[in-house]
Amino acid sequence: MPEDVPLETAAPKGKSPPAGQTVGQIAVDIYEVDNYYIIRAPIAGVRLADLDIEVDECSLTIRGMRRLSDAIPASQYYLQECFWGEFKRTVKLPTIIDPRKVKATFSKDSILKILVPKEEKVKIVRISEV
Repeated sequence: MPEDVPLETAAPKGKSPPAGQTVGQIAVDIYEVDNYYIIRAPIAGVRLADLDIEVDECSLTIRGMRRLSDAIPASQYYLQECFWGEFKRTVKLPTIIDPRKVKATFSKDSILKILVPKEEKVKIVRISEV
């Protein structure tokens, strides 16, 4: 019987995860539209209350919990490919992120969409003599 293979083992900075505890990873799409980077993540089986978005300079971290509603013993699985439990995904963007300007929506279809404004470019102003 195949086992559920964790995609990532993660822990808080400087600490190891407790024995037997793993953190899964979600898939994301990142694309640009106008003055925004958009991060889209389909995360079925997750409630809005179980999601957390953390912003740190050039990186954005999505954390959450995917709960399995049925208590099925591992011995009864023929195939188990879905990750259930805690997940975390960190992405780096090529801009400084202002946490106050980040917007997120979570659709009825379980799609998390995060809008990150691109850094405003410094405009050069020419000074002329009077």
